[in-house]
Amino acid sequence: MTQDAWLPIPLKEFQHLPDGLNYLFWDGEQDFPGDPADCAVYVVPYMKPQAVRARPLDEMRGLRLVQTLTAGVDDMIAALDLIVPGVALCNARGVHDASTAELALTLTLASLRGVPGFVRAQQQERWEGGFHPALADKSVLIVGYGAIGAAVEDRLVPFEVARVARVARSGRASARGPVHPLIELPRLLPEADVVILSTPLTDTTRGLVDAGFLARMKDGALLVNVARGAVVDTEALLPELRSGRLTAALDVTDPEPLPAGHPLWQAPGVLISPHVGGPTSAFLPRAKRVVVDQLTRFVNREPLRNVILTTGSAGN
Repeated sequence: MTQDAWLPIPLKEFQHLPDGLNYLFWDGEQDFPGDPADCAVYVVPYMKPQAVRARPLDEMRGLRLVQTLTAGVDDMIAALDLIVPGVALCNARGVHDASTAELALTLTLASLRGVPGFVRAQQQERWEGGFHPALADKSVLIVGYGAIGAAVEDRLVPFEVARVARVARSGRASARGPVHPLIELPRLLPEADVVILSTPLTDTTRGLVDAGFLARMKDGALLVNVARGAVVDTEALLPELRSGRLTAALDVTDPEPLPAGHPLWQAPGVLISPHVGGPTSAFLPRAKRVVVDQLTRFVNREPLRNVILTTGSAGN
């Protein structure tokens, strides 16, 4: 049986693809590029609706590898019942670190320095000065200290922040200092001027930022979310914004896309970007490197990188 690899990047974009697979281009179009039953490697289309990305899965009976081009794999985990056993699900760790970290810093600086207000004033031809907080001397808490969280800290350092605290699912040491486990959040939250969320969406982190989490944040603190919208309880966040006690900068929301008329659009003290942390000019070269490396490993039967789970294994 032919082993096909479905790629969402046009084949001409690659300088070299390893021999041993039949490569087909598919970026979510209605028509499939070949028989899904012959697909052994499925590189998931980027920035397409979950229904589109999951559509061929139940016909891919010879599938062995699902490679996302995102750091988060929650949409594929939601479709595990469509995937045959023995398939490695891998994420794109490293592809979005630079872009997402850049946006986290952009949202933080723009919110603290009042850039949204400057834009509104410019549109009305009003010159409005004022006093605004600086990032310098602030205490920053990064919740989700993986590759993206570490990249965020790399970009924070030149801004002379007073302190960076790091939180991940479990505690460990890092090159920059200790990484605290999630259970220490109640102690760390009241100390942070800025809380940056870069955690994957899991059963543990869904709704992590609830009313209790927000209540522990200090008055005047800024919440920045470049993770997933569902990490934050929107209904719990809204009253904190309306009261003016907290501000927020959100690249992701729940629901998403945020519908017209949703109260989050008009909430005071919130800056919203439309989930643009990953799609930048930095995406394609990094995505191609990950795809070629993973395909080379697959055809050479070498260990794959960034395996999140294998379908049919215990606990999956």
